[in-house]
Amino acid sequence: MYQLDHPWLLLTLLAPLLVWWLLPPHRESSASIRLPFFAQVTKAAGVRPTDGAVIARRTWPQVVCEALAWCFIVLALSRPQFIQPPIDKVQPQRDILLALDLSQSMDTRDFPSADGLTIARDEAVRQVVTDFIRKRSGDRIGLVAFGDAPYPLSPFTMDHVLVETMITDSLPGMAGPRTSLGDALGLAIKMFDQTTVPEKVLVVLTDGNDTASRMPPLKAADIAKSKGVTIHAVGIGNPTATGEDKLDTVTLQKIAATTDGRYFFGGDQAQLAAIYEELDRITPEDQKVLSWRPRVDLFHVPLLAATAVLGGYYAIAGAAVLMRRRTQS
Repeated sequence: MYQLDHPWLLLTLLAPLLVWWLLPPHRESSASIRLPFFAQVTKAAGVRPTDGAVIARRTWPQVVCEALAWCFIVLALSRPQFIQPPIDKVQPQRDILLALDLSQSMDTRDFPSADGLTIARDEAVRQVVTDFIRKRSGDRIGLVAFGDAPYPLSPFTMDHVLVETMITDSLPGMAGPRTSLGDALGLAIKMFDQTTVPEKVLVVLTDGNDTASRMPPLKAADIAKSKGVTIHAVGIGNPTATGEDKLDTVTLQKIAATTDGRYFFGGDQAQLAAIYEELDRITPEDQKVLSWRPRVDLFHVPLLAATAVLGGYYAIAGAAVLMRRRTQS
């Protein structure tokens, strides 16, 4: 659509009429014949010189062209614009960080799959987490892997294909054989410090207990709460095992409770998929839509039209005067 950015300037279309009506015409006195002895000539001739008046009058073509040019100039000053169709930009209001345990125990083949077979824990996690990412099209997602130490694999991004690729290429033990849950929470908090979204959600998945962290997990949970980070903890593995292989459900429950999150236990792939479906349900997409309409200024069109009208008129008028003089000579 087209619009005028300053439509009130159209009121100046009547300005020439107001000037003509309110201001008197310009008067200038001048001698019709310039002679150094004009007074002596008139005295000798016995003639008394009188004042004369020459009124320059506009022709109708001149009035029409000048009025049309003035209308074009006022239109240009009103800043005509072409308003293009609106462009919408969706701005995410939530950042989700996935922290995946890639310690060596994730290679254990004791996890029941959906078809009844036994698969490695990391394989089941990759399938379920990838499906979860595909459902979160409106959120920025980041990825952290932890073993002996935590490693950021992907910053917060809308490029979910990148995150899926990093998950697919991850292998158990690539971050070390042990589990540093507390340090992973600390790294996640630092990554959230760089974001400005109102909602910050951390989903951490582990199959063991913390054996390598310098920061206690519960202390990290307290810091996360003060930073406004909600932690959902997902545990897989064997809670009844001993040593490093035992799933520390008590610590995971306390971490989730401290940050107003939830704790889930996935005994098989179906339960794990149901957990991420529940996480998808309790963290509905929250987006802010920014909309604007590009504008293209068109003031040069009426300005060129005014120049063309005046230029054309005076060119034709000048040519007519030259033709008249040639005819008279």
